[in-house]
Amino acid sequence: MGSVISGVIAGTGGYLPARSVSNDELAAEKHLDTTDAWIVERTGIRRRHFAADGETASSMGIAACQAALAQAGASVADVDAVIVATATPDSAFPSTAARIQGGLGVTRGFAFDLSAACTGFIYALSVADAMIRTGQARGVLVVGTEVYSRILDWSDRGTCVLFGDGAGAVFVVAEEGSTRGLLSTHLHSDGRHGDILQVDGGAGSTGGTGVVRMAGREVFKHAVTKLAAAVDEALAANGLGHDDVAWLVPHQANIRIIEAMGRKLHLGLDRVVVTVDRHANTSAASIPLALAEATRDGRIKPGDLVLMEAIGGGLTWGAALARF
Repeated sequence: MGSVISGVIAGTGGYLPARSVSNDELAAEKHLDTTDAWIVERTGIRRRHFAADGETASSMGIAACQAALAQAGASVADVDAVIVATATPDSAFPSTAARIQGGLGVTRGFAFDLSAACTGFIYALSVADAMIRTGQARGVLVVGTEVYSRILDWSDRGTCVLFGDGAGAVFVVAEEGSTRGLLSTHLHSDGRHGDILQVDGGAGSTGGTGVVRMAGREVFKHAVTKLAAAVDEALAANGLGHDDVAWLVPHQANIRIIEAMGRKLHLGLDRVVVTVDRHANTSAASIPLALAEATRDGRIKPGDLVLMEAIGGGLTWGAALARF
């Protein structure tokens, strides 16, 4: 029998729009009844980036993919597939993934989007790993890219202050007999709770406003319990304990949830990658953006065990373990 094939994260990349907006600037510009202190206390968010006119999920995704390929020392000739997690596609079709594929100049393989809201990157990573393990692909770009600034209700301070725009990508490659790679992914959803975090309306809807609606307290309650269970599931599946985790790279929704997960793993914030203060919640882009930052500044080193987790509309949630 041949060696086991693993999906290894060979490169990471991120893209943030040039415009960075502070809490005070946002409150003044949008005439919101809020303050910097109110937002920071409840969320940990101090700034966020907003896409410029003409910037889209695909254009930001292309930039993130180019950075990931460069870090991996790879070219478009090495790309067999592009999988994009997004809730803010350029259009109903063609897919944002196909637009990224075309923009990169990839002329073979396949590309598609998937929708799992803020958990989308974990879902996409799981699909990429499965395709690599079954021989359907040897090099997969996994992308999270979002322009939430275009689906927010600017009169609702409970949601509009939470989100930002950006894109992150990883290049996952097949390696045989490697000690590195994705160890496992664990996916969940429960559609009974879909209405507590949703976009109200869409291309196929007969009504709605097309903006984000959230029952914040309900989401927080589900987040803490469901993420803790997913984390335990991932560690147990691999015979690992909390002490084995070098870094937690969580979805960047709220500093309170991030801190709660750090306590669950007995990890101080010095071992948790936090970007929510500067990026806000970039949904499916938040984990790959955080990975890109932490691999490039040297925090995540070869051999480190990295735990990723997220929860989003659906409800969807999940976790992934990877050895870098």
